[in-house]
Order: sequence, then structure tokens, then C-alpha cells
Amino acid sequence: MTPATRLDLDPDQAPEPATGSWLERRLPVGRALRREYRDYPLPRNLNALWFFGAFAVVTLAAMIVTGICLALHYTPTEAGAFDSVEAIIRRVPSGWILRSVHMAGASCFFAVLYVHIFRGLYYGSYKAPREVLWLSGFVALLMVMATAFFGYVLPWGQMSYWGAVVVGNAVAAIPLIGHPLAGMLLGGDAPGAATPMRFFVLHMLCGGLICAVLFIHIAALHVTGSNNPAGIEPRSPADTLPMHPFYTTKDGVGLCLFLAVLLGLAFLAPALLTEADNYLPANPLLTPPDITPEWYFTPFYALLRSVPSRLGGLLLAGAALAVVAAVPWLDRAPTRSARFRPLARPAWFAMAASFLLLGLAGSHEATGFWLWLGRLAGLYWFLHFLVLLPLIARIERPLPLPTSLA
Repeated sequence: MTPATRLDLDPDQAPEPATGSWLERRLPVGRALRREYRDYPLPRNLNALWFFGAFAVVTLAAMIVTGICLALHYTPTEAGAFDSVEAIIRRVPSGWILRSVHMAGASCFFAVLYVHIFRGLYYGSYKAPREVLWLSGFVALLMVMATAFFGYVLPWGQMSYWGAVVVGNAVAAIPLIGHPLAGMLLGGDAPGAATPMRFFVLHMLCGGLICAVLFIHIAALHVTGSNNPAGIEPRSPADTLPMHPFYTTKDGVGLCLFLAVLLGLAFLAPALLTEADNYLPANPLLTPPDITPEWYFTPFYALLRSVPSRLGGLLLAGAALAVVAAVPWLDRAPTRSARFRPLARPAWFAMAASFLLLGLAGSHEATGFWLWLGRLAGLYWFLHFLVLLPLIARIERPLPLPTSLA
């Protein structure tokens, strides 16, 4: 045997393997991707509501790309913020497309997240062993809400400025730490010269944190597996299908329809979901007749205004989110899916209606009918999570569950 054909050659002198196999042995990314995505088993009965997780990831990617492009031309100063946004729209090549997609993307992102959350509430995706999955998604929602608020202030229009005033006043109502915290956030007692720069930094920082939390959320999903409309765990290989090609093709069709809606809003109706007053430069001396936030904040804005106390309104809005985070421990029923829960199902529809009514009340002046509508809808929201869910879990007789997903 010649030295060139011996099997006991020094490894450093052995023939170099193919690049792919060499890299795969040292960093097995391809194998991990095949295991966790291409061949990953999913329940075979997932419906179209499971598309919205993919929609959220694609929308987040679009928001990050367009946000970075917009940041290259944005001037985070009191004097230059509004003019730089106008310059992006009118003078930067394709700038109006970037801003329109970013604005429409924010609304579509929240619409997707709300559907994703309410789907989880209906099918019991928060129940054991998926508590960490639910909590990581809740943290992601909080980060998205903070990022959206910081971004809403950046154009420095009328609604942007006065929205910052409302939130600053609400934060200042917190005992002991409220005034220092509001001062740190706004850069003073009221929105001023330091506010655009601080909100710009926080907006970009929170965007990165969303990606980190989303990574944890997806990792938790792959540890516990996906829930399904029946709410039972797969019991055999016949109950599952590999992600590719069965669900990648379905997600692809859904994404085409979703992107058609997103781009339709961006190209044909970019101002449909925003306030016209925000196209006017900020004027601290002229208060708008009705300060209205973007539609995705209106349910919590209704709660913020439902009581005369600023601190009380802030606590109510925070508690409305906290009960959603605590739902795995509030609902102790062993059956997950509301399909098989004759009492939980109508209660879920009433809860979803109360959220829509809160949004409707928050988009109108806090007087008369709209004020009381917001109060009653908010009352049912808390009643559902704190009273009805624990009570229903005790008295409900669920329908028989299927023995298999197949």
C-alpha cells in the first residue's frame, strides 16, 4: 500500500472533503434547519388561522427593512423631524413607498397579532405545557406596542406630539417614580427638543429586542410543539404532517393574499388608517379637538379614559394586558379547545366583542354614550378573565374529545 492510500494518514494531510460537508460537520446549521423546519412534524388538522404566525414574521421583516431605510434619511430633532419625513415622501427616490409600507405594515402587524392572540385564546394554546410559549408571545406583544408608540411620535406631527403628551401625563401619575420616569422618557416636563432623539433610539432598540423575544418564542414552540384546533396532542405519526411541503405551500398561498392586502393599503390608501392631523407639524399651542391614537391602541385608550384618575386609567389599561398574560393560571379547565366547551365558546365570542367595542369607544370622544360603552365593555373584559373563566372551568361539562387527529 502506497502512502497516498493508507487509512492512517495524519488528518492534516488527508484529502480535503467537500465544502458543504466540511462546514456541516463544524456548524450543522443545515441539519438543524431540516430537522426544525423542513421535516418538523405539525398536527395534520391546522386551519387557516395558523397562517398568522408566518404573517407576523414576514411583516416584522418588512418593518425592519423599511425602518432601516427610513432611518437613513430621518433627522431626530425637534426642528428637523417633520421636515425630514416630508423630504422622505417628496424627494427621496421611492421614499413614499418605504414610508407607506412601514405605516401600513404597522397596522397589518397589529391586526395579525390580535388574530394570533385571540386564536390562541379560543383554542387554548396557553394551557400546559405551553405557558412559556404564551408568556414569551405576551412579552413580544408588549415590545411591539412600545415600538409602535415610539415610532408614532417620530413624524412629530400634531397627533404624534399630543400622543406623547397624553402618555407622558399618564406615566407621571405613577406614585414616587412617575415624574422622574416621564422626564427621562420625554427629556423634560413636556415633549421638546430631546424627545425625537430619545424616541428614535428607543424605537430602534425595541425593534432589535422584538427579534430576540421572537427567537425565544419560536424556540419554545419547537420544544412543546404546536397546538391544533382539536386541542389534543398528536398520538401517532398518522396525526402529523411534515412542515414541507404540506404547510409551506399553504403558508405561501396565504402570504400572497396577505401581501396583496398590505401592498394594497400601502399603494392605494396609505392614509386610510392614520389621523389627518398628523400631516400637520406639531404645535404645542394648539390642542386638537380630539386626541385619538392609532386604531390598534384605541381599546387601551378607552380604558385609560374610563375613570377620572390618570393613575386609575393607567392601572386599568395595564391590568387589561396582565389578565391576558395570566390566563394559563386563570383557566384551569383540562379541555383546551373551545370547540368542545359549550360554555367557554359563547363567553369567548362575548370577550372578543368587548374588545371590539373598547376599540370603537376609544376612537370617539370620552363623553356620553361612548364613555359608558367603554366602561361596560371594559367591565366585561375583566369579568370574563377574572370570574367567568375560573367559574366555567368548575361547572362546565365538555363534549367528548376525538381519539385521534387523523
